[in-house]
Amino acid sequence: MTLNISSAFDGGNILVKDASDPSNVRLEIRKDNESDFYQWFYFRVTGERGQDIRLIIENAGGAAYPKGWDDYNAVVSYDLMEWKRVPTRYDGQALTIETTLSRDAVYLAYFAPYPSDRHAQLVAGAQSSGAAKVSILGQTLDGRDLDLITIGEPAEGKPTLWITARQHPGETMAEWWMEGFLERLLDLTDEMAMKLREQAVLYVVPNMNPDGSARGHLRTNAAGVNLNREWQSPSMEKSPEVFLVLEEMKKNGVDFALDVHGDEAIPYNFIAGTEGIPSWTDKQAALLNGFSHAYVASSGGEFQTKYGYPKNKPGQANLTICNNAVAEKFDCLAMTLEMPFKDNAELPDERFGWSPPRSKRLGANVIDAILTVLPDLR
Repeated sequence: MTLNISSAFDGGNILVKDASDPSNVRLEIRKDNESDFYQWFYFRVTGERGQDIRLIIENAGGAAYPKGWDDYNAVVSYDLMEWKRVPTRYDGQALTIETTLSRDAVYLAYFAPYPSDRHAQLVAGAQSSGAAKVSILGQTLDGRDLDLITIGEPAEGKPTLWITARQHPGETMAEWWMEGFLERLLDLTDEMAMKLREQAVLYVVPNMNPDGSARGHLRTNAAGVNLNREWQSPSMEKSPEVFLVLEEMKKNGVDFALDVHGDEAIPYNFIAGTEGIPSWTDKQAALLNGFSHAYVASSGGEFQTKYGYPKNKPGQANLTICNNAVAEKFDCLAMTLEMPFKDNAELPDERFGWSPPRSKRLGANVIDAILTVLPDLR
């Protein structure tokens, strides 16, 4: 029976070369618009219940981060709620996914998607909490709203915190993390969340790249621009998302910034600091150390400090990257949080790997770590 394969939906991405043989379905991942980046895939397969299928993504070897395929298993879902891992092989060129249709149709993805309608529900839920204000910073190149959620009332001496996510749209675990963070932060019965709301002002951008998210991009916006390389000189013409957020940062100040991402290759949760910026200070070093150790303690073993990116040498930081640019410009603690696409090697889960529920818990647990450093931010 010939399969039907489609990706003409929010966040979808796949090109079908040949689906006539269910045991040898030939596919390719579509590149981001105006870019050579690709790795994110998300599509639906419809066939006959009980049918074995073998899907071969033939251009996987040319993806942005081919090491991301090593020890990687794709995720599948029949209900768009639970996403489990299925056997996946990478031979250095092609990625092969094998599964059996236990229903008539199944969704497959690089990681559990975070669709635009769920983002809308997230923003609406924040507004409905009664503890947050929702506003729009402006529009993207495709005309989508760039949402800002503000929690807490500005006052003399209160630190200003910025939490951003999903500059790279294919890193959907970042918005799952944001969902867990906001759910706890806006829980009116949670004492720690209440303390943070009272003692700080938080500016939250749950999705920095709504165009790339809807288009099924891995890393870029509608114009094919990597937003996390735009922080030195963004423009409304090619990177309005960064331009608008940076203008709001200039208006309100920044004492703490956390930019949430996912890493294709490294199977751990970790922080990338800004040690290489020209103005790096002992205070920033102490705050980074304090936050990292507090996050280890609050995360239930999910966050660690042993594995991650090499530290930049003094003065060698790339100032086009968000955390470096913000730390340098505002003399603050700015960090990038990275989560795995695969699994947390410290706490492996063969069935689900790193997953939306785990991302959400890690987001919720950051509140305790922020409170640890909050008194020292100013």
